[in-house]
Amino acid sequence: MRAPNPDAQISAGHIPADLIPAGTDPRTVVVVHVHPRPSRSYAGPVVLVLASAFGVGAVVWVTAAVLLQLAQVAAAVAASAPAIGGGLTIALRLRKDR
Repeated sequence: MRAPNPDAQISAGHIPADLIPAGTDPRTVVVVHVHPRPSRSYAGPVVLVLASAFGVGAVVWVTAAVLLQLAQVAAAVAASAPAIGGGLTIALRLRKDR
């Protein structure tokens, strides 16, 4: 008489007699258990790639905005410098060797 669940018998190490081919010594039969792999979820790696791409884009955008603002301030200062005091002058004198 066969048990209602042959998979449970095989996983417990018991080999049903009707699964052993005729003329085979039951002591030489080896049962190999193959466990199915669980389905892999790609949500984690995809979210990581999207988050890092968004982060890099945000850093580039903020850097560009800051540099543009600095360029505007520098241009405004350069344009207003002559009106403030005629600009900056630097006098250089060469030393005379005796």
